[in-house]
Amino acid sequence: MKGVSGRFARSVPDAPGETRWRLRSLLSVRSLAGQVFLLQLAVVALIVAAALVALVVQARRDTMADARSRTLAAAETFANAPGVLPALRGPDPSAVLQPHAEAARKAAGVDAIIVYGLDGITLTHSDPRQIGKHVIGPYAEAAAGKAFTRTFRGTLGLSVVSAVPVKDGDGSVVAVVTAPVRVERVQHRLEHQLPVLFGGAAGALVIAAGGAGLVSRRLRRQTHGLGPAEMTRMYEHHDAVLHAVREGVLIVGGDGRLLLANDEARRLLDLPADAEHRHVTALGLEDALAGLLASGSPATDEVHLAGDRLLAVNKRLTAPHGPGGSVVTLRDTTELLALSGRAEGARERLKLLYDAGVRIGTTLDVRRTAGELAEVAVPRFADVVTVELLDPVLHGEESLGATAGMRLAALAGPGEGPLLHPVGELIRSVTPHPVGAGTAEGGAVLVKDLRTADGLGDQDPERARRILDHGFRSLLAVPLRARGVILGTAAFWRRDPSPPFEGEDVSFAEELAARAAVCVDNARRYTREHTMAVTLQHSLLPRGLPEQSALEVAYRYLPAQAGVGGDWFDVIPLSGVRVALVVGDVVGHGLHAAATMGRLRTAVHNFACLDMPLEELLTRLDELVAQIDADEAAVGEDGQGITGATCLYAVYDPTSGRLAIATAGHPGPALVRPDGTVYFPPVPVSPPLGLGIGLPVESAELTVPEGSRLVLYTDGLIEDRHRDPDAGLSALRDALTGPYRAPEATCAAVMEAMLSDRPKDDIALLVARTRRLDPAQIAEWQVPREPAAVAPVRGACARRLTEWGLEQNAFTAELILSELITNAIRYGAEPITVRLIRDRTLIFEVSDGSSTSPRLRRAGVTDEGGRGLFLVAQFAERWGTRYTPNGKVIWAEQPLHEGAAPSVEELGEILLGSDGTAL
Repeated sequence: MKGVSGRFARSVPDAPGETRWRLRSLLSVRSLAGQVFLLQLAVVALIVAAALVALVVQARRDTMADARSRTLAAAETFANAPGVLPALRGPDPSAVLQPHAEAARKAAGVDAIIVYGLDGITLTHSDPRQIGKHVIGPYAEAAAGKAFTRTFRGTLGLSVVSAVPVKDGDGSVVAVVTAPVRVERVQHRLEHQLPVLFGGAAGALVIAAGGAGLVSRRLRRQTHGLGPAEMTRMYEHHDAVLHAVREGVLIVGGDGRLLLANDEARRLLDLPADAEHRHVTALGLEDALAGLLASGSPATDEVHLAGDRLLAVNKRLTAPHGPGGSVVTLRDTTELLALSGRAEGARERLKLLYDAGVRIGTTLDVRRTAGELAEVAVPRFADVVTVELLDPVLHGEESLGATAGMRLAALAGPGEGPLLHPVGELIRSVTPHPVGAGTAEGGAVLVKDLRTADGLGDQDPERARRILDHGFRSLLAVPLRARGVILGTAAFWRRDPSPPFEGEDVSFAEELAARAAVCVDNARRYTREHTMAVTLQHSLLPRGLPEQSALEVAYRYLPAQAGVGGDWFDVIPLSGVRVALVVGDVVGHGLHAAATMGRLRTAVHNFACLDMPLEELLTRLDELVAQIDADEAAVGEDGQGITGATCLYAVYDPTSGRLAIATAGHPGPALVRPDGTVYFPPVPVSPPLGLGIGLPVESAELTVPEGSRLVLYTDGLIEDRHRDPDAGLSALRDALTGPYRAPEATCAAVMEAMLSDRPKDDIALLVARTRRLDPAQIAEWQVPREPAAVAPVRGACARRLTEWGLEQNAFTAELILSELITNAIRYGAEPITVRLIRDRTLIFEVSDGSSTSPRLRRAGVTDEGGRGLFLVAQFAERWGTRYTPNGKVIWAEQPLHEGAAPSVEELGEILLGSDGTAL
């Protein structure tokens, strides 16, 4: 009954709604019937379209032919109409022709009949607004007397136009008639044939739909209701899971057998070809991984070992969504760890390069720069780093590019550093050695394993053996190259257990060495320039102190770390046992400042030898500095011109203890009294040299006790970036205060107390202990202005020389003194004073109230005078004139050693010419 009832139920007709639903499902594009129906529909549509195209093409061809003949006939008929030529000759052609043109257009069935004059003016048109307008068209043929027909596509669609000339009786063209028409005549042909065509297509589709439905019902029964789309999608997903994903996929049955494994799972687990349908414990997997796959427990990102790989395992159970079993995914984390390690290494390298850019080149010292390169690479890149530089580079010279003559400039790294080479040792590199080869060839040399390297022991086999014994395993040698010249080599060493250097380390080491090489070359160039400037400056500064009795002098000079400056000092003996002390400072540093300093020091020497007053000397020096600035500005030395200088000039007279001081923008001196107290005498400060503001220079005078110490210095001693001038003067006072110290000890104490770690400016220090001449060494006489006074002074001079034990000098001394006194009496003015000083030389000074300066000349044969100064110049070692506020002083110096006084025969030769003629 059950079977009968079932068959009966199936024989009952379906309800209308159910029938429509089944029909829609059968004809769906997801069903096979729907796809077959669509294929048949496409075929029918293609056939109908082909037939329709053929009809359209045929109809269009007929329509085009009809349009051409119609427009040409209409244009020719109107052009040859009897009233056209008279109307064209009339006063208003448009008024006559427009009605006839409209009538002809309607009769001919064209869009318009348009008449154009030869000047392009529209005479008739279907749109009256266009009459009278100028038109440009392709009517040259018609204007030439030839009719034509053409097809064109306008704003209203495809159209045909014919143009016919209107000819006069003599055959000349007077106008052009055109007749356009739109091609729209195909539709009425199709209207009669389309119903038949579409009816046949509809019948074919009904038959195709019925057949497709029957086929679809048959397939659904065989595929359990899955349509083609579902089956295709299932296959595509299955294929993507098996072959496209980068994760391994396993499907394990409830009995622990492997049902499916994709290609990635086979690669990661190294499964055999017949792995499917075998138990997971029989696949040769690790026990822990096999136990997880065979168990019924899920897992999330559990890490298991599979051969040499670390796998992240995720396991999910298929129940209750499917039959018993599990789906397992495998992800290889070994490559991810390696990639992460490489990314971290690259990040560390970039950070190391950044740190190298900050830490290398902080100073302009070649050895320090090499040390910074070694320190920045240890231990982040190498265990030990050595930097070898060519010996000329260490001294600031140009690199000769030779591999010999290398010195180990820097070494960094814990442990057995001395095993390589002691710092500073001269290394004779040989080409087979990796370091020597890198320098000779100009490229990096990578030795992954020193135990198998050639040439390692060529220089020192014993040292090479000890290097290997202490665990050095890998070496990377990179030349230091800057501006195309090799300066040295940086060698990076690694010891066990550090990994050996690889190829990717070479580019990093070359980049690190390139940055360091530029800094080393900059330091080398600076060292060379600094050495040249220091050499120039030392050659321009005093190489020793002159002999004199007025002062006991000591000095210190310290160039700045940043570069040689323009500080200088000088001790200049003057006439009358006086001594000039000079301290100056040229603004700026470098060779230019040093050269300018030499020019100013020479100028001060020359001005001092002229016995100029202090004020005049500094005024002349100010003019010189201004002239130097102007000359350099004229030649366009941008940035080279000085902006001024300062100078302190002091003159000490040991006969009176008087000290005269003048300063131009320079710090005043410090005076240490014999009791150890420090005093800063007030000195009028004039503007610095070279400003050219025209202010006068003022000076100060004071009496200095014997045994006092006069301290002159430049501003670099008391000023720096951490101390202002007032604090510097206070510190200088503290350093000078105390019990007596010799000038040399005073210099040492001041430099120790005042010197900073890295002075930014030059420092010049001059300490002079004052002395006084014994009054017994000085003889002085007042002389009346009369010739008879010369003899008594000569006699007094002879007696004083006898008292001093200088009888051998008496003859010359009397001669010089008598000539000087006679010159003062004859040409000078009162008061006349004679002073005789016994020091290292015998000094004669004759002063008078006249400012007239004597002039040395050679007297003629008939001259009665003019021989006095000539005799003085011959017998005296030096002589000269200096001016005083009240007149002048003519002085001369005579040596005290034996043989300094001329004999009578020599005197005769001087007084007589070579031919015996008296001078």
